[in-house]
Amino acid sequence: MGTQLDSREEQVVEVLDRLYEQYPEPEISLNFSNRLELLIAVVLSAQCTDERVNKVTADLFEKYDGPADYAEADEEELAEDINSITYYNSKAGYIKSACQDIIEKHDGEVPDTMSDLTDLAGVGRKTANVVLQHGHEVVEGIVVDTHVQRISRRLGLTEEQSPENIEEDLMGIVPATDWQEYTHLLISHGRETCTARNPDCEDCVLEDICPSSKLDHDVDLADGSEW
Repeated sequence: MGTQLDSREEQVVEVLDRLYEQYPEPEISLNFSNRLELLIAVVLSAQCTDERVNKVTADLFEKYDGPADYAEADEEELAEDINSITYYNSKAGYIKSACQDIIEKHDGEVPDTMSDLTDLAGVGRKTANVVLQHGHEVVEGIVVDTHVQRISRRLGLTEEQSPENIEEDLMGIVPATDWQEYTHLLISHGRETCTARNPDCEDCVLEDICPSSKLDHDVDLADGSEW
């Protein structure tokens, strides 16, 4: 088994140091040019890969320009426009409803608070955190996607199960200045090395401090989406 450091705080500092060196420029992989496009892209990315979302939004963002276009769109047509995305019917409804509220309640602008964002259809805390961080440069928490959830647990940084509880737990040990990058570092590492199935522990820069290293014992694996 890998050697865990004396405390979770020491563990997370070492994890961050090593991953910053491994991935010097971590960043969001969704394509967008404004806050509304970011919001829509993140809503679409639930249970779907960023690569697939970027393919769909390349055409979607050409067709629809601004919240009014989505708010007034025929929902069936909008669903057809995103039909290669998982749960596309539900997500079309979320986007239309969210844009109606953006117009009616927020003067056509994507809200800049956690409470207002999570009041929008299809927007949970994870989505709101992404929009705040990358649309408004406001960092209120840690985005917990399946990579963050999986790797944080494997590294022994949390034993919590739900994204909300994991976020609360991590916010107590991850330095606030690293909250945003923590997510991107773990996503990069999750895609390249610490995959859901068959993680490449032999080439992992965290192997010697990871209590779940499969070089010594089996680990609990779970599949999942990205954002």
